[in-house]
Amino acid sequence: MAQFQSQPSFHFWAPGLFDFKGGIQVYSAFLLKALQQLYPQADSTAFLMHDHPPFRRNAAQLTSQALPLSSTTHFHCCGTVPARLRTSVFAAKLLNAGLWQSPNLIFTTHVNFTPLAYQLKRLKGIPYWAVAHGFEAWEIQRSSVRKALSHADRILAVSHYTRDRLLQNLEIDPNRVVVLPNTFDADRFRVADKPAHLLQRYKLAADQPIILTVNRLAAGEAFHSYDQILAALPQIRQTLPKVHYLIVGKGDDRPRLERLIDRLQLQDCVTLAGFVPDIELPDYYNLCDVFAMPSKLEGFGIVYLEAMASGKPVVGGQDGAIDALGNGQLGAIVDPDNIPEIAATLTQILSQSHPNLLLYCPYRLRETVIQTFGFDRFQQNLASLMQTALDQPQNSFDPTKMMPQQS
Repeated sequence: MAQFQSQPSFHFWAPGLFDFKGGIQVYSAFLLKALQQLYPQADSTAFLMHDHPPFRRNAAQLTSQALPLSSTTHFHCCGTVPARLRTSVFAAKLLNAGLWQSPNLIFTTHVNFTPLAYQLKRLKGIPYWAVAHGFEAWEIQRSSVRKALSHADRILAVSHYTRDRLLQNLEIDPNRVVVLPNTFDADRFRVADKPAHLLQRYKLAADQPIILTVNRLAAGEAFHSYDQILAALPQIRQTLPKVHYLIVGKGDDRPRLERLIDRLQLQDCVTLAGFVPDIELPDYYNLCDVFAMPSKLEGFGIVYLEAMASGKPVVGGQDGAIDALGNGQLGAIVDPDNIPEIAATLTQILSQSHPNLLLYCPYRLRETVIQTFGFDRFQQNLASLMQTALDQPQNSFDPTKMMPQQS
């Protein structure tokens, strides 16, 4: 049986894991799960800003993504604290616990928590790693966050695009910024026929070409990928008159989106599905013939992985999707501002004439995306990063003390 040289500890700071399913929350859940499996005897404490205890009732809904509830992992949730006080209470918990417990390493999965980690590093010499996801790490206004990120012992960027944007905007040692790509729950997504109940719900035919986008409908953003597909639909319909576009997601941009659909006279070929429970999402991937989200704002895009694991061709933009789509080997990358290119690419895919034949091999596509981005690969990548941390002289954390020794 594997034994440890010592029983080290780490603190894990995240906005949440269970009460809300967003990209940061999903990444955080997988990161903590990987740490628990790599270092099962480590004494770890997770601080979750917005989650409500008890969270075990929600953990079961995450199926295989559910975290192992190790007896050596302690959870502290601040979701019951009134919103106006939550930030202050959460910060006080982090600082107090850090000062008294002095963990070997702090992980923070949101850049806004890094000033607190920097304070603990200055006071107690505790090293910290931060995760950079997307625009929240590209366009940092607070000088305290910029300074704290520059002093992080390691920054885990979810894609090369995020890493590049981070280094363009901040003065950070490039050697401290490494890429740990997103992962996903592969067991939840399978290759399957179009679900009959969804075809009936939306009055669609089984042989009808269907385009799917899954994205939040956020007003005020300068760019919306679904706007680009709507603009491309008239051209697509010239070749594929029965094409239907399904948008899954909720948000305050829906009224504007409805007006845009009316203005383009696309009411008969566009459906706004609204909020879809996470448990139903796999059926929506199976319903479509192509998943399209040619965005500019994605740090990575877990939805791309989920769609490909369902055996579906994917169209992405020139942002973090480049990593998710393997630089075009796993899917089609388009200029998100080029409407004719978007229309031509979607028409090619739906007409079975795209040159990337992998898009038409659903089981091989699924296998490839799992091999590249599945949880086992994510855990292996994290283990490698923990080992190579020894090469950073400024980092006092020794990950080999946390690795199991051979019996």
